[in-house]
Amino acid sequence: MTAIYTITSGLHDEASVARLSDAFLGGIFPDGGYEMRGADFSDFGTHALDLIYVRTGGAEGIFKQLLPGLLERGVKHFLLLTSGQSNSLAASLEILSYLQQQGLQGEVLHGSIDYLRRRIQALEAVAAAREKLRGTRLGVVGAPSDWLIASQADAGTLSEKLGLVRLDIPMEELLAEIEKAPADPLPEPVSMARDVRSAWAGASRISHALRTLVQRHGLGAFTLRCFDLLTAVGNTGCLALAQCNADGIPAACEGDVPALLSMMIAQALTGRTGFQANPARIDPESGEMLFAHCTVPFNMVRDWTLDTHFESGIGVGIHGELPEGPVTVFKVSGDLQRHFVAEGTLVRNQYEQHLCRTQVVLQLQPADARYFLTQPIGNHHIILPGHHGALLKEFCGY
Repeated sequence: MTAIYTITSGLHDEASVARLSDAFLGGIFPDGGYEMRGADFSDFGTHALDLIYVRTGGAEGIFKQLLPGLLERGVKHFLLLTSGQSNSLAASLEILSYLQQQGLQGEVLHGSIDYLRRRIQALEAVAAAREKLRGTRLGVVGAPSDWLIASQADAGTLSEKLGLVRLDIPMEELLAEIEKAPADPLPEPVSMARDVRSAWAGASRISHALRTLVQRHGLGAFTLRCFDLLTAVGNTGCLALAQCNADGIPAACEGDVPALLSMMIAQALTGRTGFQANPARIDPESGEMLFAHCTVPFNMVRDWTLDTHFESGIGVGIHGELPEGPVTVFKVSGDLQRHFVAEGTLVRNQYEQHLCRTQVVLQLQPADARYFLTQPIGNHHIILPGHHGALLKEFCGY
């Protein structure tokens, strides 16, 4: 619920200001959907979204007096709503300038009723996503893969900036669960690019074992050092990750924590975890890019075929066919200081023998494609169906 707090100069007639305020807020929130807290700031910062409604000019001094108490509660970003009536916009600009002089952040919410409604809805979506992530337990099963030299994430940073709890789970715990996990029968009929019948049982045991860890540790998401399974059990985690992501449990490959963070943010905002993949080919002049990986969420594809894992030629990998159409490519850095968001189009699926099994060709803007060659945030990026650029950038701006 959005909470609205007010600051008003005593020089203005309260009855007149109240009438204007009721009409203004009624236009933005035609169905209600907010809690009016008025001038009582005692619980400011405890709601999903807190707005300071600057109702009149001359309220700057009131805000300055309130600010120390708000800062004591850890509030660092201030949203100033103003109608523009009674010199309220001028007061809001003065307040925002003062905040910036103190090294604080803020925004004046001002414009047409339609603009304000859309802007606040976006802010509410971001606030809801942050609330959903807060307290989530993120599991790193077996540590990040050795080759992910630029893809690390510090537990303290995750806690401070997103309220996440990182848990490092040894691979030995997973291997012990795989030994005693049940095996699922191969679904029939099922399409296979290669005969993986003998590998299916082992792949399904990995899936059951990972779900046991999810339940035991209360994980909301996890990333798996999956290549260790090739030598330890002669199989892969591709099937398990495809199933977990489809079931709403963000699950990333290779122990890649920044990729997992990107999937978690995407799911909190859009309801979809996305397809974790790495670029295989880039045309920096046209913006066409080929992405590939050996797993893909089952709920993202229109059709899928079982195959082997590409690099090893063993286990069970997934060749999925994703729907053509609008997509968003997204990635955050492990320290949450950088992000990349690009909207584009999935133009076709393909299948080549010498690439990871799910392969999609995207059309991006050439400048976005060149980012991968000049300032990439690691190799793995997340592909989401639909265009979500504005919402993702809004989230990352916080």
